[in-house]
This record gives sequence, structure tokens and C-alpha cells, in this order.
Amino acid sequence: QVQLVESGGGLVQAGGSLRLSCAASGRAFSTYAMGWFRQAPGKERDIVAAINWSGGSTYYADSVKGRFTISRDNAKNTVLLQMDSLKPEDTAVYYCAARRTNVVVTTHDGYGYWGQGTQVTVSS
Repeated sequence: QVQLVESGGGLVQAGGSLRLSCAASGRAFSTYAMGWFRQAPGKERDIVAAINWSGGSTYYADSVKGRFTISRDNAKNTVLLQMDSLKPEDTAVYYCAARRTNVVVTTHDGYGYWGQGTQVTVSS
């Protein structure tokens, strides 16, 4: 099992940057694929970015390509989401997710472990 805790959310102006962090507790973090999702009020929870267990393979939603970067540090049990050139439409609660597999997982149903979420608000 793994427990996930997100941090780094906040209020930022359009064009600004934030870096989200997801700290994982438990053993064998390096055997988990990780993902970042987001959910805006009244909308479904959508994939933002995902990374495989080694960090060698990544996936990005079209809406964030070129602006967001996912990375992981298996020695520190951490996955990061660097968000640059933020837009008001990026406003949402951002969730970290984990699944014990060696491939990139891009679907909501593919993850078994979730954090509590962190709010990101981008003002225009």
C-alpha cells in the first residue's frame, strides 16, 4: 500500500508558475506508476500527466503539453508537477494517484491510490 499527500497548490496570476509535490509513504515507491489529475467544479476528474515507474516514459494531456512537466525522484518517494504559463482554465483541485505497475497509466479507473488533493487557482 501507499499513502499520498499533495502540496504546493495556491493562488497565482495567469502566466505564473507553481510546482506541485506528491509525497508517497510506504515501501517500493519505485514500482508504482504515478499520475496527476485535476477536477474543476462541476466537471469530471481528468488526467493531466502521468509517468511510469522509472520516469522514462511520460504522458501529457493536450491542454498542458509544453507548459507542464511531470518528474519523479524515487530516492525521495516524490513525484512533481511543474506548471508554467498557467491559465485561468487550469484552476482545479489537483490529485496525485498511484498504481503498482511498470507502464504509464492514463485513465482514472487505472489508479488504486489517491491523495486528498490540492487547490490551484489561477486568476486572470
